Amino acid sequence: MRVLVAEAEDRVAEGVAAALRRAALTVDTAHDGSAALAALRQDAYDVLVLDEELPGPHADEICRHLAEEGLPTRVLLLTAPGTGHERAEDAEPGAGHHLARPFAHEDLLGRVLTLGRPGRPVRPQVIERAGVSVDTARRLALRDGRPLALSRTEFGLLEVLLRAQGAPVSGDELIEEVWEEHTSYRTNAVRVALGRLRAKLGDPPVIETVPGGGYRMGGGAAAEDGAGTGDGAGPGGEAAGVTPGAGAEGP
Repeated sequence: MRVLVAEAEDRVAEGVAAALRRAALTVDTAHDGSAALAALRQDAYDVLVLDEELPGPHADEICRHLAEEGLPTRVLLLTAPGTGHERAEDAEPGAGHHLARPFAHEDLLGRVLTLGRPGRPVRPQVIERAGVSVDTARRLALRDGRPLALSRTEFGLLEVLLRAQGAPVSGDELIEEVWEEHTSYRTNAVRVALGRLRAKLGDPPVIETVPGGGYRMGGGAAAEDGAGTGDGAGPGGEAAGVTPGAGAEGP
């Protein structure tokens, strides 16, 4: 789940973000309305934790932007002590959910989890491209009907690349999606894991390296120059050979 915390006070914002991250949520912060709007236009968030008194543009303008753009982001409005529910709904169109200060981080986390789950779009269970498919519910991966023995990390990488449907995915995006709870991982970890994944997928190569743009699932033809080399496993690589659906532990 992706959450944007738009809070004017740095100390409060970082405290809230830390509490949400401890629950394995992906969290970004913004300290004014302009930064919040820029983040909302750039990324898709499940929940926006919004300071009622956020400086310019104001919270009501941000909620109006979400409504006008038809964005599915749910809003949890942080209000002043004693603020009534009616005022929160009237002043901030599309908010409708509020939490008065002072609040416990446990209460805020519960609200965020409740808001984020119902509004999340349903993703297809089976994704396929270039003869490669993953069944996300059963955690099965196939290449031309052949089962693939993938670790949890390799399965995650393959799922993200397949969902992109041929669009480039950067190394940073892969780290964020697959190594969400392990922020110390860097680009080398992506290269190592992709090298193992490519080896298990076999020929012809389907994961292409996009110069300056990351990686993408091709159409089954030979990958771009260098796509099949330079990303092989090396020191620090994870163990391979985990059968699908076995619940393998890995980064």
